[in-house]
Amino acid sequence: MRPAMRYLLAVPLLSAVALVLLHKGELPGSGKGARPAASLQSVLLRRSCDALLKGKKAFVWGAPLQPASRGLACRQYLLRSHYITRPLSAEEAAFPLAYIMTLHKEFATFERLFRAVYMPHNVYCVHVDEKATAEFKQEVETLLNCFPNAFVASKNEPVIYAGISRLQADLNCMKDLLESEVQWKYLLNTCGQDFPLRTNKEIVRHLKGFKGKNITPGVLPPAHVILRTKYIHKEHIGVDSSYMKNTNVLKMPPPHNLTIYFGSAYIAVTKPFVEFILRDQRAIDLLEWSKDTYSPDEHFWVTLNRIPGVPGAMPNASWEGNLRAIKWSDMASFHGGCHGHYVRGICIYGTGDLKWLFKSPNMFANKFELKTYPLTVECLELRLRERALNQSEIQVKPSWYF
Repeated sequence: MRPAMRYLLAVPLLSAVALVLLHKGELPGSGKGARPAASLQSVLLRRSCDALLKGKKAFVWGAPLQPASRGLACRQYLLRSHYITRPLSAEEAAFPLAYIMTLHKEFATFERLFRAVYMPHNVYCVHVDEKATAEFKQEVETLLNCFPNAFVASKNEPVIYAGISRLQADLNCMKDLLESEVQWKYLLNTCGQDFPLRTNKEIVRHLKGFKGKNITPGVLPPAHVILRTKYIHKEHIGVDSSYMKNTNVLKMPPPHNLTIYFGSAYIAVTKPFVEFILRDQRAIDLLEWSKDTYSPDEHFWVTLNRIPGVPGAMPNASWEGNLRAIKWSDMASFHGGCHGHYVRGICIYGTGDLKWLFKSPNMFANKFELKTYPLTVECLELRLRERALNQSEIQVKPSWYF
């Protein structure tokens, strides 16, 4: 039986307690202002999520938090989809963030990610794989047209897994974001199958704690990784798949006598560091040198951020930063195993992973598939929205609640 179908088998009856909650709208916790009566769907979802955390079975019909139809006018779409349309605190408004979001499939999953991280004072650049279908590209563009602070990258790359195109996609958005009127403080890169584990306020406070330092987790490369930059790799483009192939031809040493590090493709960096990446000759030359390496996004950022004197550099950093929660297949003894399934060694989270995700100290987690494990995303989104609104320092609009 497909995993998604397990949640479409039954709908639990409301208990007397739930009926009272629906009638009076008395749910625990709220931001400023009176909270409206909870919808039937959100009450059912909350009860199901609580049951899952206790190791019990739970069933929900459909997708309770599904956004409204995109056939609506933008104003109605934002209202019915429960988008937050004002900064929830002065602290957040004074610390805008820039997001890069790279996509190639799963529009519905991306739409949930976008809604979960969206704040009207932030700015969002979305890179869509040039190889994506015309229908997918149109869906993304239609959504973003409703937001003045979100846009599709001015140049989209045909992305090859582990190739330079994945790194170039981020760089394209960085160029666009530097031209934005939003005076953002930090830039975070995400992919369409990420999901936040922290509210915008919590992310802001986490980043402020680094006091202008860049977060690029990584270390000197272990032996099995050195091959990635020791030998020339070429893109292999096939009918069914495309990938990077080792030619076993030795590369020249890196430019400027740089020490190559290995780390995360996901980063949180300051605007001065982004300016350095795009304009400094060392960064430009490293990019050129990296074009025939394997997965250059896993050495480019971390290598540059280890150079002393670079804006926001952390020469002695390691894996700190709490950027991503990821369950790797070869580390099951540390994380307790994947309750969904693995793709390329990374867990696609099932509902059995919710307790682990809720306890994670990281800002984001990867990866999710809404169509395969809908309740995983639904429970995370409901919990995150309620916490964000509970933290609000302004009057909360009724439409912001699910």
